[in-house]
Amino acid sequence: MGEVPMGKGHEILQFTNHVVQGRWFSLFASFLIMAGAGATYLFGTYSKEIKASLGYDQTTLNLLGFFKDLGANVGVFSGLLAEITPTWFVLLVGAAMNFTGYFMIWLSVVGKVPKPKVWLMCMYICLGANSQNFANTGALVTSVRNFPESRGNMIGLLKGFTGLSGAIMTQLYLAVYGNDAKSLILLIAWLPAAISVIFVYVIREMRVVKQPNQLRVFYYCLAITILLALFLMVMTLLEKAIHFTHAAYVVIATIACALLFLPLLVFVREELGVFRRKNLPIDPPQVVVVLEKEDKSIALETKKEDSQDTNNSKCFWFNDIFFNKPARGEDYSILQALLSTDMLILFVATFCGLGTSLTAVDNLGQIGESLGYPTTTIKSFVSLLSIWNFFGRIFAGFVSETLLVKYKFPRTLMMTLVLLLSCIGLLLIAFPFPGAVYMASVIIGFSFGAQLPLLYSIISELFGLKYYSTLFNCGQLASPLGSYILNVKVTGPLYDRQALKDLAKKGLTRSSVKELTCVGNQCYRQAFVILASVVFFGALASLILVARTRNFYKGDIYKKFREQAEATEAEMASTNSNRIH
Repeated sequence: MGEVPMGKGHEILQFTNHVVQGRWFSLFASFLIMAGAGATYLFGTYSKEIKASLGYDQTTLNLLGFFKDLGANVGVFSGLLAEITPTWFVLLVGAAMNFTGYFMIWLSVVGKVPKPKVWLMCMYICLGANSQNFANTGALVTSVRNFPESRGNMIGLLKGFTGLSGAIMTQLYLAVYGNDAKSLILLIAWLPAAISVIFVYVIREMRVVKQPNQLRVFYYCLAITILLALFLMVMTLLEKAIHFTHAAYVVIATIACALLFLPLLVFVREELGVFRRKNLPIDPPQVVVVLEKEDKSIALETKKEDSQDTNNSKCFWFNDIFFNKPARGEDYSILQALLSTDMLILFVATFCGLGTSLTAVDNLGQIGESLGYPTTTIKSFVSLLSIWNFFGRIFAGFVSETLLVKYKFPRTLMMTLVLLLSCIGLLLIAFPFPGAVYMASVIIGFSFGAQLPLLYSIISELFGLKYYSTLFNCGQLASPLGSYILNVKVTGPLYDRQALKDLAKKGLTRSSVKELTCVGNQCYRQAFVILASVVFFGALASLILVARTRNFYKGDIYKKFREQAEATEAEMASTNSNRIH
């Protein structure tokens, strides 16, 4: 078989079609969608604008933060929707929700609509934040199913782009709108929605094929994303020390976008190799239809051998849910997974870990303000947190995958270590010293980012991929509950109580000031000591899961996926051979 003559227009068109219909371009589109799906992490940047424009106190602002976290983490609806509708529909629904929610917030902040009631603002931010679950479900779940043997790397990369989105969006809004936090809300409204609409038909499930250099491609992507993160971090620090012109912001944003699109070149080269090896004219749309149908058949074949017995004994559903559960790693039903002890422990660890992290992220702007930092420095805290959020996600994805495959190091133990690290970051805010908030931003961002890929990977490994779109969304339900209790009921009231004490010392009352603020080290001390204690308890709880899953992680958890990929490769090779003859 000779090399494909790429100079011919027909082959070029055919190769382009091959790339657009391939797994790698679908993954690239997922990268971009996830890079725009982290608007919730910018709440610390624009929350002060909401507070000042609408005259809210800290408790009301924290209530908004809770509804933001509620929307961001209650993804059950998007998961269930993905079970019965195609991926493109899930992405379109998410795009519509994102634009509607954040656009209404922007209209309210700039005064283009009458000042809305607090409950209406809560609904707007909950709607906008909930849209990221549709991006997660459409892009992340599909990519994990397309690359099941590399799920740790895959989740780390995708959630890493989400972690970087705060810094990326910050550079874009500085380039497009200038230093105007209100316009940042407008950018958050239209840009992520536009990305989802553009790539809506690209992201879909495809048949898994074994590719020997697949891991190498992921490491190329890792190197590119780390380069992007380092560039953004350096620019963030320089912007704090140097006054940039608008033209400089445009150049910075252009370089960031170029690095963001660089993985496409890697994927095109990979698809070129696949195309040349095949060296056969194929009709991509027809292949896609066949692959999707066959993929469903494979999913049915990988069910437990006794699944028909379960279906024939529906009257014993109670026993099936609580006692006759599949082995770890097999496909659990939704109820079997949700009512399992393993999921209960994950719920507690998520409540403590993500609940405290979200509280810290939401209050970061006010923490900087209470310690006397200027606005530019506070924005640096938020950007640093976003960047190290990325490093945490990448670390949790790639490092945990390497340790698991090579040394059988349980991912559950990695989660315990991450929670202990988060405890240190929270204590730095409780007892601040010069430079402590910089360190806390790095530690909290890193540990917060690491928790999500670990949670998503553990759920996929323990309960299977059949109902993964629903289960991984259910798995993070503890996060908004933790955020509500720890942020709205603990941190906000403690902050306001300290602020009222400061007003009383000055001989003032609450009615004397429009905005209730607290200044000093004491403002967040008591609240963050409580948060550090909670996350330490979560680390202890996660050790129970480590003990329960120890034997499971000692085995070969990817064996069945390798066998399926090898069978698919052999079948496709046989099909291509028959076409030649």
